[in-house]
Parts: sequence; structure tokens; C-alpha cells
Amino acid sequence: MKNNAFKLFSAVLVCEIAGIIGSFFTAPNISGWYNSLNKPSIAPPNWVFAPVWVFLYFLMGVSFYLVWIKGFKTKESKKAGFLFSIQLLLNILWSVVFFGLKSPLFAFLEIIILWVFISMTIVNFLKISRIAGLLLVPYIIWVSFAAVLNFFLWIINI
Repeated sequence: MKNNAFKLFSAVLVCEIAGIIGSFFTAPNISGWYNSLNKPSIAPPNWVFAPVWVFLYFLMGVSFYLVWIKGFKTKESKKAGFLFSIQLLLNILWSVVFFGLKSPLFAFLEIIILWVFISMTIVNFLKISRIAGLLLVPYIIWVSFAAVLNFFLWIINI
């Protein structure tokens, strides 16, 4: 039981740290560069992003924990863990590209790749734990919305 509590805490912490790393690129550019962009009508207020991402990173951590406690002994579970790791790195990379490099075009291309890896992660997590896979659905919905927003930010700011 103590080991599972440690795994849950660790899984959530790693995901939240990914968000913190991304915020190093995001936070300094919100009030300046991002606010200077023309925004589509679907753009939510800036304050919405942080709580949504904190919640999504929490769900991602719980999802990963549910796969982790099943063990990474099979080829299928190792693949699931690998895909999760790749999508988490791609998640951080989006903030680097969009906010750090200030490149909506390359961020849009990157978020499409991120979306593909999230999809593959969900499919593979569902094979191991239905709940783990389903916990990632809000994440892919938000990333789908973010991709649309990213696309319009690129188009209207060319």
C-alpha cells in the first residue's frame, strides 16, 4: 500500500513538473508577446489555462499510475509507458516552440504530432486499464481545442 501511494505521488509529481517546465517558457510571454497577438473569438481568457493544465496533468499522473501498478513487464506495457513518456516530452516541447520560439506555425505542426502520440497512448493504456485510458480523454479534448486555437493564432497573425 505504501509503495502504491509513492507511485501515485511520483506519477502525478512528474506530470505536474512537466507543466512547470513548460510554464518557464509560457509565463514570461503571456503578458507581452501572447497578449500582442490577434486572437480568435474562441480564445479563452488567459486565467483559464493554468487551472485547466494543473487538472489535466493530475489526470495524466493518475492515468500513468494505473498503468504503472500493473507493471512494465510485458511488451505492451513497456510500449504504453514509452508512448506516455514521448507525449509528455512533446507536451513540454509545445510550450518551448509556441512561447519560447514564438512560432505558432511550428507549434501547430508540433501539436499535431503531440495529438497523434496522445491518441496512441490512449489506445495502449485502454488495453492495460480502461480507467487509465479514459482519464486521458479530457486531455486529448483540450489538446484538440488547443490545436484549433493554435491554428487560428497562426493564420490571423501571419
